[in-house]
Amino acid sequence: MPKLALLNQSGQNVGEIELNDSVFGIEPNEHVLFEAVIMQRASLRQGTHKVKNRSEVAGGGRKPWRQKGTGRARQGSIRSPQWRGGGIVFGPTPRSYSYKLPKKVRRLAIKSALSSKVQDNDIVVLEDLTLNAPKTKDMTSVLKGLSVEKKALIVTADTNENVALSARNIPGVKVVTAGGVSVLDVLSHDKLIITKAAVQKVEEVLA
Repeated sequence: MPKLALLNQSGQNVGEIELNDSVFGIEPNEHVLFEAVIMQRASLRQGTHKVKNRSEVAGGGRKPWRQKGTGRARQGSIRSPQWRGGGIVFGPTPRSYSYKLPKKVRRLAIKSALSSKVQDNDIVVLEDLTLNAPKTKDMTSVLKGLSVEKKALIVTADTNENVALSARNIPGVKVVTAGGVSVLDVLSHDKLIITKAAVQKVEEVLA
């Protein structure tokens, strides 16, 4: 089982924590990670694109010229697709791009993401994370004590408003609860900062 140092908010070593092998110690499956990221990114698309077809564009109510005898090609409307200002054929319409992967694949993906952070030594386990008031300065000092200088994902066991409010103005820092950890979040942040209580919650669900 992977063993990691347990740190306090100041970055001092206060013990050791043993992580569950089946959650934090598996061989990351790169293909499943790729599939999970593509799924999440697709779900983030708004899908609000829209064009007008020939029934929606303005004008074109009457036949531009008679059917026969003019020497020109027959036309029924000046808003047909071949006309300038005409309707668009097979253009994009509002739709949802979201889809779901099987449950086992999603579980394997999040395990792979967490395990990859352990393998790369990009995970920090805190004994606890509490702030007395929502102050960005306090969160900045916590990150400095943990030697975190790049993008960081902070995972708490439950919703902690002081922590969330203190971190939201820091570029590249995101706070989520143990139940809201996603593959895209884990992989798109350089460091994963997780509390001891959050580790236990994640292991309860995934082990």
